[in-house]
Formats: sequence, C-alpha cells, structure tokens
Amino acid sequence: MDFAGHTGWLLGYIIGLVVVLVVVALVVPILLLAARIGGQAKRINAGLESAEKNTAGLRNLRTTIESATNIVAGLHRGRTKLGG
Repeated sequence: MDFAGHTGWLLGYIIGLVVVLVVVALVVPILLLAARIGGQAKRINAGLESAEKNTAGLRNLRTTIESATNIVAGLHRGRTKLGG
C-alpha cells in the first residue's frame, strides 16, 4: 500500500495498532488471573461442601445435649431419692 502523501493515515494506523496491543497486553493477564481464581474457587467450594458433609451430625448436637442433661437430672433425682 502506498502511503505517499498520506502520512496522517499511516500515523493513525500505527497509533491504532499500538493502542490495540496495549489493551491486549493489559487484558490478557487479567483474564489469566480470572481463570486461576475460578479454578481456586472450584476447589474451595469442593472443600466447603466436604466440610458441610463431615459436620452434618453437629446439627443434632443440641438435642443430644438436652437429652443427656435430662438423663443426668433423672439420675440425680434417683440418687437423691435413694439417699445417695
């Protein structure tokens, strides 16, 4: 392409190319970091799901404590009635 007498166009193309390259140079690392964060988020979520599964029995802990408290209170009443 002959740019004789069209230096403004040539300069415009060069500036446009530089701008595009700068944008690409800034966006690519952001996208790579976002992909890495996405992978970490999947692993974190899997760990949290595993923790939820492993601690599901703790939901009934209050009921267990209340039952144990009632049993101990009943044993104490029985011991008191027997003179102990």
